[in-house]
Amino acid sequence: MTDETRIRHYTRPDGLPPVNGYSHAVAFSGRMVAVSGQVPVDAEGRLVGEGDARAQIRQVFENLTGALAAAGATLADVVKLTVFLTDLADLDAFRQVRDGYLPKEALPACSLVQVGGLVNPAFRVEIDALAAL
Repeated sequence: MTDETRIRHYTRPDGLPPVNGYSHAVAFSGRMVAVSGQVPVDAEGRLVGEGDARAQIRQVFENLTGALAAAGATLADVVKLTVFLTDLADLDAFRQVRDGYLPKEALPACSLVQVGGLVNPAFRVEIDALAAL
């Protein structure tokens, strides 16, 4: 892996099933940036989109974008996402919003987990990230 290929995506290696918006594996070198789980609150700590999965997911991606920028990174530098949804009925909304934020040529590895609840019962989503610079 050279400096020009510091992140390499293995979207669908031979023998693995089809993917929907993620890579099966991502190899990378460089400085790592770990972003804590982001939740659907604005800069004043107010819940965004109570009961609205799309609005909450958009806010989470905006928060991820801001946290990454503070470390000199962008969503294109993300090599791994971990997504926590309280309701799998929100999966389509997640995919649609995610696809508007992530570059199609640089899809991170991703885990998605349904959870019984998050720190605030009104939160429908939390996402953490690992990026490589």
